[in-house]
Amino acid sequence: MSWILCSVVMMVAFLLPSHTFAQAIRFQPQGAAAAGQGNAFAAQADDASAIHFNPAGLTQVDGVQSIVGSTLMGGSIKYKSPAGLDTRGDFGGSIAYPPPSHFYLSANLGALGAATLSPVTLGIGLTSPFGSNTRYPTDGPFNTAVTSATLPLIDIKPTIAFKVNDDLSLGVSADIYTFASFLGEGQVEQKQVGDGKRTPPGASVELNGTGTGAGATVSLLYTPLRNSDGKPLASIGVVYHTQAVVPLSGSLLVNGAKVADASANLVLPQIYTGAIAIWPVRTNEREWKLELDMEYVGWKSNRDLDIHLSSGGVIPQPQQWKSVWVVAIGTEYKWLNPAWLPHWDVALRSGYTRTEDPVPDTTFNPGTISLPSNTLSIGAGFLCKGQGRFLGMVPCGGASALWPKAIGLDVAFQEWFYEPRTVAGNLNPTVNGTYQAYVHLGTFSVKFIF
Repeated sequence: MSWILCSVVMMVAFLLPSHTFAQAIRFQPQGAAAAGQGNAFAAQADDASAIHFNPAGLTQVDGVQSIVGSTLMGGSIKYKSPAGLDTRGDFGGSIAYPPPSHFYLSANLGALGAATLSPVTLGIGLTSPFGSNTRYPTDGPFNTAVTSATLPLIDIKPTIAFKVNDDLSLGVSADIYTFASFLGEGQVEQKQVGDGKRTPPGASVELNGTGTGAGATVSLLYTPLRNSDGKPLASIGVVYHTQAVVPLSGSLLVNGAKVADASANLVLPQIYTGAIAIWPVRTNEREWKLELDMEYVGWKSNRDLDIHLSSGGVIPQPQQWKSVWVVAIGTEYKWLNPAWLPHWDVALRSGYTRTEDPVPDTTFNPGTISLPSNTLSIGAGFLCKGQGRFLGMVPCGGASALWPKAIGLDVAFQEWFYEPRTVAGNLNPTVNGTYQAYVHLGTFSVKFIF
């Protein structure tokens, strides 16, 4: 159990406020094995990160498994106004800190001694699936709209999966969205400069809040075709994330002094996912997988983020976003215990993701900036077993039940190619102009299998 405790400690250290630039406030990389395949993983879902991608896939995870990891993100946002004024924003630094992170722990009840409950697998996950952290110069051209914004929202995911038969598994998890005081500021914040209308001109204005909301994820995994060893040759995944509302309560501050209590409702979208994976090659020596995932993200429910003040006033923040499609294609080629690296499994991965833009020009906000994007992903995975040694020092397998049977490391790199966007007709004219973004993501996950 010392390795599991170590994973939990690493999770606390790494699971910090997320910094998001892809698809509005949604952060998609939640595990390096999936990230290396362009996040096309809902039909494969064969490690503990299935808690996020497809809870039903947990029935494929034998014994006890723990995954902990993080994403390092760099890049910048460039803006040019119609008059030719330039400014640049970033994500809190040249590399976003704290980094968005993930933690998963799963356990098959049969492996824990409850033989009659072997079709049941339990899990818990902590992720940063929604969030943002952007900052701009306080004297920038749209400083009355935003100078910085952060949303350190985490998702706690207790999960249960049930294997109906060899072909069909079902899964369900709760999604508990909340903030934690030990993670950064522990609250949503937006800062801007007073515009002289609702707030004094030139004043430092801050809106903040915290809250907790809940949703659910339900899914299935159908495997109509297997090889002679019982391994999938074709799998279909279907996942539904319900809409969730996080009620926020906080304050309106002007020049650091509290002016009024403030409240708002943060609406997180429902998401429909359909995925299919096939293995053209699956033997005892090597495996090759191809997968296509399609998601429909219901951002249409995000109609407004109006701020209601205890003084009776309302700060309108219309959103009027639209629902969009996300398409991901990924592949994985794996060598199982190759002669050139005995006691190891080695995987190479790549993928492509197309993400549409849900935010209209009229309500575009640089604090939750969103641009259409094409993402290229590459990755690798290394699983050390038996007599192998992880990093050349740590034994990968041991006779003790307290020592893992295998230790793995997955890494992935994603390059987000954002299409330039020209915003016109915004409700705040200072926001109008052309935006470009440059974003690079590196994700790693460490895996312990017991």
